[in-house]
Amino acid sequence: MNDAPLPVDVLLAAKLMPQIVATLEKSVRMLDGRDPAIREQLVKAHAGTIRAIATNAHDGASRELIESLPNLEIIACFSAGLDYVDVAAAKERGIVVTSTSRALNDDVADVAIAKILLLLRRFAQADRFVREGEWTRGTFPLGLSLKGKKLGVIGMGAIGSAIAERATAMKMTISYTQRRPAPELPYRFIANLETLAAESDILVIACPATDETRGMVNAGVLKALGPKGWLVNIARGTIVDEAALVAALQAGELAGAGLDVFENEPHPHPALLAMDNVSLSPHMASGTIETRTAMGDMMIDSLRQHFAAR
Repeated sequence: MNDAPLPVDVLLAAKLMPQIVATLEKSVRMLDGRDPAIREQLVKAHAGTIRAIATNAHDGASRELIESLPNLEIIACFSAGLDYVDVAAAKERGIVVTSTSRALNDDVADVAIAKILLLLRRFAQADRFVREGEWTRGTFPLGLSLKGKKLGVIGMGAIGSAIAERATAMKMTISYTQRRPAPELPYRFIANLETLAAESDILVIACPATDETRGMVNAGVLKALGPKGWLVNIARGTIVDEAALVAALQAGELAGAGLDVFENEPHPHPALLAMDNVSLSPHMASGTIETRTAMGDMMIDSLRQHFAAR
């Protein structure tokens, strides 16, 4: 990567890792708007010169922010999704929007498989079983094998495909759903989500968070997945109707769930915290040093490539 700083004003509109902020500061004329109050002041003072926004999915870039910057050319987002980036507002202005999704596919897929293993082989419970001395009083209950299980994947993009590759190696059978079938993939396409759920032992969510996917894993889908079915979500919490999920778990209508994301982060539904058949983690699927560093490099490189092309 070329280390020469670009003579371009870039508004930093999100809290990123310190080393990424430091690299960004060396790469462009960075305007540090991580604090919303300071960001507002910076926008007022530099509205005419800001040509780029560096942000993440959580802080995003609102229509109001986009419309306040007349010379904005690119929004570089440090994330796989674009949850709070107003893509429609950017599109209206011909503003480029980039993400760092290519950097995190493998780590996120690994966590999806880890969740499946945690649930079916009951590793968290086994750890407690040993630590609390239960092993001296009896044998640990049997778990379930992954071999032969039917895995349904919602969204067979880069992350979904990486999950499917790993599951295939573990001798699982793969089906998927998304807007359109991908004939080049060796997996069975099922157009209807409830049908996919009904035909799956494990349902993994790997699709983007959009208005269309909001709440799509609802009570009907969970009922179709059934009392022997498992739900894993490493995508976005808004895709699942969390109240319906809790109700299904409480009623024994679902075997369990592995959740890395939640509808109201960082506040999962309180009932989930007490459930032994639920694996919880704090939105950390891409949370490795290597991947987060690569994401930062990719975000900064997208800015460099854009302005070099200009």
